[in-house]
Amino acid sequence: MHNFEEELTCPICYSIFEDPRVLPCSHTFCRNCLENILQASGNFYIWRPLRIPLKCPNCRSITEITPTGIESLPVNFALRAIIEKYQQEDHPDIVTCPEHYRQPLNVYCLLDKKLVCGHCLTIGQHHGHPIDDLQSAYLKEKDTPQKLLEQLTDTHWTDLTHLIEKLKEQKSHSEKMIQGDKEAVLQYFKELNDTLEQKKKSFLTALCDVGNLINQEYTPQIERMKEIREQQLELMALTISLQEESPLKFLEKVDDVRQHVQILKQRPLPEVQPVEIYPQVSKILKEEWSRTEIGQIKNVLIPKMKISPKRMSCSWPDEGTDK
Repeated sequence: MHNFEEELTCPICYSIFEDPRVLPCSHTFCRNCLENILQASGNFYIWRPLRIPLKCPNCRSITEITPTGIESLPVNFALRAIIEKYQQEDHPDIVTCPEHYRQPLNVYCLLDKKLVCGHCLTIGQHHGHPIDDLQSAYLKEKDTPQKLLEQLTDTHWTDLTHLIEKLKEQKSHSEKMIQGDKEAVLQYFKELNDTLEQKKKSFLTALCDVGNLINQEYTPQIERMKEIREQQLELMALTISLQEESPLKFLEKVDDVRQHVQILKQRPLPEVQPVEIYPQVSKILKEEWSRTEIGQIKNVLIPKMKISPKRMSCSWPDEGTDK
């Protein structure tokens, strides 16, 4: 510990002086420390004398304290000023107590084998523990590390080395198992993904096939209906044009209109019926695939899509009658 800091430490509580008071023998102590000593001394008397003798903890000289108590002792103003200046400065080289602000670790607790401050001994968790000064504690513990190290025999070193090698082997074995499991996971999900991709393609192919059936079912009928509609449009245009013809031309063409209308009237339009697609893929996925275990997906068959056998009833005239 720094010599200057030792001068600022109370020899009773081992803390930085608080309200330092000077005895006639010139020794300085904290006010609270002296009051504790004075109170202990006063307990020996049945009645309180006018003056209570106080024995200096350092030189053992006796000072008679007046009834006003320690307050009658002079304050060490010079020391207090030095302490105030010291506490305002930073001292990175001084190790302080983590529990008591700015109190130096200047005492060694023999019970807990650790450095403590004065507050730890008086108001902290080390109160009442046996202590030693730093120099004495250092001299006693100086050879301890070497003695402790000698307890580690060659056999212990060999066992430790073997244990390290064994742990390395176990670590390597575990890492190989993990790597093997990673490869198994990748292979499993690759196969699963391939299976799902194949099933997806099969579903889409089946849907494309049934889409072609729908196209074959509806497209010819739609085109035929467009053809009839076109004939009606032509007939409407012819009727409008007749209004501008001369009576002779009008009478020549009106019969043609009459025949075409008669043909269109006699041509029945087909009854539109919905075409059913079965089975429905959405229903299969919801009712069957959602309950299928992953391992059984490759065994699930893709159904063949069909449309309803109900055909639309259409009656078409011969091609020769369209003219």
